[in-house]
Amino acid sequence: MGRVLGAPPKGTSKGQVTVPAEIRRQAGLLPNTEVEFVVKDGTVIIRKARGDQRRGKRLVHTLRGKAERKLTTDEIMALMRGEDS
Repeated sequence: MGRVLGAPPKGTSKGQVTVPAEIRRQAGLLPNTEVEFVVKDGTVIIRKARGDQRRGKRLVHTLRGKAERKLTTDEIMALMRGEDS
């Protein structure tokens, strides 16, 4: 396994832990990076979420085909802009 960097962080009452900056840098964990937790032989591993686990892909998969009526691109853009039809 790797080496321990700095003093170990303490978890909050909500289970939150601050990942040290050096570890975030080495792992490429930028702000808003989605992560997943894996427990293996009593060790917790935190890593970037893999492609099929990312929130955006899950949402698209869940919502695909749910529209009640078909809209043109122009109609969708007008709705997004708050324009009256």
